Amino acid sequence: MKLNSRKSRRRLASVGIALLAGATFAACGGGGSSSTSETAAPDTAAPDTAAPTDTAAPDTAAPTVELPETVRIGYQNVPGGLLVVKNQKLLETALGENVKVEWSLFDSGGSVNEAVVAGAVDFGLVGSSPTSRGISTGIEYQVPWIFDVIGEAEALIVKGDSGIKSLADLKGKTIATPFASTAHFSLLAALDDAGIPEADVKIIDSEPDAITAAWLQGDIDGAYVWDPNLSKLKADGGTVLITSKQLSEKGKTTYDLAIVTNDFASKYPGVVQTFVDVNNAAVQQIKNELDKAAASNGIELNVTPEEAKTQLAGLVFLDAQTQAGPDFLGGGLAKNLYAAAEFNKAQGKIDTVQAEDAYATAVVTTFAAAAK
Repeated sequence: MKLNSRKSRRRLASVGIALLAGATFAACGGGGSSSTSETAAPDTAAPDTAAPTDTAAPDTAAPTVELPETVRIGYQNVPGGLLVVKNQKLLETALGENVKVEWSLFDSGGSVNEAVVAGAVDFGLVGSSPTSRGISTGIEYQVPWIFDVIGEAEALIVKGDSGIKSLADLKGKTIATPFASTAHFSLLAALDDAGIPEADVKIIDSEPDAITAAWLQGDIDGAYVWDPNLSKLKADGGTVLITSKQLSEKGKTTYDLAIVTNDFASKYPGVVQTFVDVNNAAVQQIKNELDKAAASNGIELNVTPEEAKTQLAGLVFLDAQTQAGPDFLGGGLAKNLYAAAEFNKAQGKIDTVQAEDAYATAVVTTFAAAAK
């Protein structure tokens, strides 16, 4: 995995990108380095001998937009639109050949958070619980897009021969989950809802691929994990006890979110807009051309298109117009992130919860509202 921390930039005269980004610069209140000129109408009157003779010609050059040399994306193998964007090179096509897009694979949102802190990525896919933790601990990033609302594609699953028939049977059992992930959050929420002390269950930290290996070796009794690994455990005879969809119905909704560093967003708002635009196009493809989207997901996840369809069905995908509304980027998501922070603090997983407006500030509607 190559993580390029190079920050060099250059200016590229591009009418197409400039038109795409122009509205964004105004909406964001600056932060980029776009330059425009005001050209006066030509003066056809007789020359005025008192006027200066060295008046410059009107500037008719196209506006310029500052683009990065490289865009670095930390992604996860989570079914959805981002894998469509990656597989079909939608972002590379939109930004043009002068911008290099680097894709770095991570196991979980906690790992993406670490990469952000290290200055190794510009964008990332991070679950809502680790995003909430990131904001709580002062990571300088914002949320311009919701990849999905997590449903049945993430769940607590136990081995068929474990003797576990209900949440109450988890006492003394070994359950694996990636710590600081949405799955970890949901596991703790499920135990809390059932009145089961966390200390009664042996919860171990493990990344998704390692969970599958431990399951097959008989080292764990169950796991809270997401697709594609969840589907592998189901295929091995696992039994689902509770899904993230069911927890959402109890008020513990989780999301997969796009994050972008504040520094990158302030320098390159046009690129952030393009990122949101291509992800919105990917959502439309999932909704209207499922076979095509499933084929791309299948290639990235190393599963068949039919298996990819099943995994995509376990998530809820929102178009840009819906995301910009009050239930999501327009207010609901910020409340969710604040509530998640309070829950994580109550569980002893973080030390500090920021003021509620810090979570509202981190959720940005600008790009989804302007998406094509």
